[in-house]
Amino acid sequence: MNERSALRPRLLAALGAALLLTSCSSAGGDDHRTTDGRASHWEKAMGAPEASAFMKVTVPESATEVKGAVQINPQEDIYLLSFVTDEKTAVQVAEDLRPEKPLRARNQDLPPPTELFGHLGLAEPQTEKGVRWAGVCPPCVGDSRRSEVQWIEIHVLELGADRARVYVQAF
Repeated sequence: MNERSALRPRLLAALGAALLLTSCSSAGGDDHRTTDGRASHWEKAMGAPEASAFMKVTVPESATEVKGAVQINPQEDIYLLSFVTDEKTAVQVAEDLRPEKPLRARNQDLPPPTELFGHLGLAEPQTEKGVRWAGVCPPCVGDSRRSEVQWIEIHVLELGADRARVYVQAF
């Protein structure tokens, strides 16, 4: 087994743990508490520029409906970025992440593990019909530009008329 394939089970375990951590919620409000009382919250002073900078994802100049947010968590913060651009540019953004597999359809029957993009007033990308997905561990593929990012995933939803909504999530 090579070093790269040995990292995958640990990466998946870490991703699962992070998703479980962020799914703990209390009724009402944007604050969430873990079982030991530590809180997570949406940082009001951080948006698309901060998410874009952390992910090292450049929002195209022609993009519209640019939205972003940062959820501060006890262990790992979650960065969200979304925008609308042309289909070709959306695919180029995905390719720049250097995933092992290109954008592809994902099982649409699975509910999203957490509601994150809802904070931005958007449907969760996993619930959208026809959405394509790719994910990558930047350190695992030697992407030194994103050495601080443990996991980044992108969803691309075709909107018609050569427009696509791009959803990017990282921690």
